[in-house]
Amino acid sequence: MSSDARQQWEYETLRPPREATREEAKDPKAELNELGAEGWELVTTVEYSGGGTKYLVLRRPAGGAGSSTE
Repeated sequence: MSSDARQQWEYETLRPPREATREEAKDPKAELNELGAEGWELVTTVEYSGGGTKYLVLRRPAGGAGSSTE
């Protein structure tokens, strides 16, 4: 492998669904399984400053099968 052949990534974010009260998040398993089937993997979360998850951050290799141009 050449030293300048670096893996390129594309990223996606998922906002965990919230219940009507916005206090409790719903389980995002179905959405994560859909994204996983498309080649996405969860890499980190972005938290609200007061606590709680604002976004789930996923990635997959760029230019691979299933890549979108959204």
